Amino acid sequence: MSEVKKYTIGALVSNKSGVLTRISGLFTRRGYNIESLCVCATEDPEISRMTIILNGDEYLLYQMIKQMDKLEDVKKVGCANELDCVYRDLLLVKVKAAPEKRSQIIEINEIYKAKTVDLSPDTMILEITGDPDKLDAFLKVIEPYGILEMQRTGVTVLARGPHTLKDRDCYGDHIN
Repeated sequence: MSEVKKYTIGALVSNKSGVLTRISGLFTRRGYNIESLCVCATEDPEISRMTIILNGDEYLLYQMIKQMDKLEDVKKVGCANELDCVYRDLLLVKVKAAPEKRSQIIEINEIYKAKTVDLSPDTMILEITGDPDKLDAFLKVIEPYGILEMQRTGVTVLARGPHTLKDRDCYGDHIN
């Protein structure tokens, strides 16, 4: 039995309505949960880029890549190799910030290189970007102050060096 872990699927897809629904439907019909999904425009207005974080084993990963590759609107698809890629996520978090606690929160921001983007009499909105593990660690440290609400963008990923998803058969050339 294969090990269950997080995998990152990268795909270049047609930039038109209905594509996201068709791709997410592949996962839904099989009962697989998408942990994170980020879809955005690319340098080509005809193409969008999808980054999907999936929990599963290698068999599940290969099956989803094969199924996605069969869709007409999917131009390229593959698995990102975490050792050869840069991963980023953006987090906005609103925390309780009584005046006597603000200096502690600001100190945490400095350690994690987060920014205060809004300040009200009783709250602060903090912004942090980085590797998803860094954001998870930041949340654990800031949680005792009282998280009122938060939102994450989802993971974005690009291969290091000259390689692009467009010029590879499988993103990262191999699966970890």
